[in-house]
Amino acid sequence: MAEVTPSEHGKRAVFGLVILALPTLMMAMDLSILYVAVPALSVDLGANSTEQLWALDLYGFVVAALLITMGNLGDRIGRRRLLLIGAGAFAVVSAVAAYSPSIEVLIAARGVLGIAGATLMPSTLALLNSLFTDKRHHAMAIGAYMSCFMGGIALGPVVGGVLLEHFWWGSTLLLPVPVMVLLVVAAPFLLPEARGGEIRGRIDLLSVVLSLVAILPFVYGVKEIAKSGLTGVAVVALVVGVLAGVIFVRRQSRLAEPLLDVSLFRNRVFASAVTLMLLMGVMSGYAFLVALYLQSVAGYSPLATGLWLIAPTFAGMVGSMLAPALTRRIPPGKVIVAGMIISVLGLVAVTQVGPESGVALLMSGFVVASLGAGPAGALGAGLIMTSAPQEKAGSAAAVSETSGDFGVSLGIALTGSIAAVIYRNAFSGPVPGVDAASPARESVAGAMSVAQGTPGPAGEELARRAAEAFTDGLNVAAAFGGVVALVLAVVAGISLRHVPAHGDGKDGADDAGTASPTDTDASTDDRGTIRDLVDEQGIDGAEDTEHSRTSR
Repeated sequence: MAEVTPSEHGKRAVFGLVILALPTLMMAMDLSILYVAVPALSVDLGANSTEQLWALDLYGFVVAALLITMGNLGDRIGRRRLLLIGAGAFAVVSAVAAYSPSIEVLIAARGVLGIAGATLMPSTLALLNSLFTDKRHHAMAIGAYMSCFMGGIALGPVVGGVLLEHFWWGSTLLLPVPVMVLLVVAAPFLLPEARGGEIRGRIDLLSVVLSLVAILPFVYGVKEIAKSGLTGVAVVALVVGVLAGVIFVRRQSRLAEPLLDVSLFRNRVFASAVTLMLLMGVMSGYAFLVALYLQSVAGYSPLATGLWLIAPTFAGMVGSMLAPALTRRIPPGKVIVAGMIISVLGLVAVTQVGPESGVALLMSGFVVASLGAGPAGALGAGLIMTSAPQEKAGSAAAVSETSGDFGVSLGIALTGSIAAVIYRNAFSGPVPGVDAASPARESVAGAMSVAQGTPGPAGEELARRAAEAFTDGLNVAAAFGGVVALVLAVVAGISLRHVPAHGDGKDGADDAGTASPTDTDASTDDRGTIRDLVDEQGIDGAEDTEHSRTSR
């Protein structure tokens, strides 16, 4: 087999990044695209409210529960092989879900999609480690990856709204099919195979079961709190999840070949970056309240709401892409601290939003907060991957994704509970025209629906009161997000203070005690763009090719 020259390797790395970014975009869109299709599929399939929730949430539940297992499996059988299996399954099951004849089939298909999604997410992140061995280029690739993930979540409602203008609800689930087919065809030519060293034993099935029992009830519990408050079911689910998690961790520390290598957390950079990703998710929990404000208070349609959300998502992408370039001169901890301060300023603006102050102030604050949050997401994921040994890349990627998913679930639960308590307290007393069992007392959407059916001043007063109560909850939730951002800044400033800028010519992982990708020329080249990535990996480098031939 012919040897690959540096020029050919550079081309494959860049095209490999593209082929990994596209399915990442699709997977992220699948987390949010179905929300705008719920009314249509409910009518078509006759789904009740409980079945609707299962159709929406089961995908995310299963992804969160199986990320660690699939990361370990990729280390064993090969990350590219697992990626191809997952992509093929994702395409087939997406088509099945789109043409589901009943709600039961749709729910089951969404669960299987979660299994396929869990194989894709850690595999894509781990393969970036193999494609980009230079630390600076690796950081840029991680930034692009995180930008696609955030962009996919925001584009989901927009694309879903456009499709529903012309097609049936199932069209929203067919979108990933051609992208996954492209991945299956192109990946063998563009992506290297990689696995985690010599792992001979079988996967410990009890550990897999424990991870499921730890994560599924816990995620369910935090989502139940967001929906119904601190109920007995939610408390039991949380306790079961925590106990199973403790047993899982203790078992991993005793196994010769564990499902999750807990020794990774002895590396303080790794442990700190995981904490940052968790806090990042918690901080961003207020974002779903912004979407509710746009629809229920400002009165925008789902499509218009999705279009409004493009701006903050684009700001987050900009922050993610700028962060790697900044860390070439500024230590990552300081970049994250600066970003969190910017986020706090944006969240302070959101705390000043009123029911009639207009959307401009809300979205301006959201854009600023998202811009500041971008670096923490990109650099956190990059630090996790570069501080872990190469043979543990799959497990590290799974931990990165799991911490982010847990953070988002926890953030939604906490901010949702805060907003719900404030809203319900505002409607705890007598309200003209609203009885004790009215949906107006439960949510702003229910109140606006009742207000539309109540003619005259009574309906107007109900709508005004609901808008004020919900906006008060949004303000407090944004303040909570600001506090979390300040905590994140302190954690980053203290725990990452020893990690140097990439341009220092030092290896940031040295302090962590682990090997990391080699930073061959970061101290001499200050450009740091995607074009530089292409050039420096040898696409236009005849001298590199000649040097490679001479070396051989």
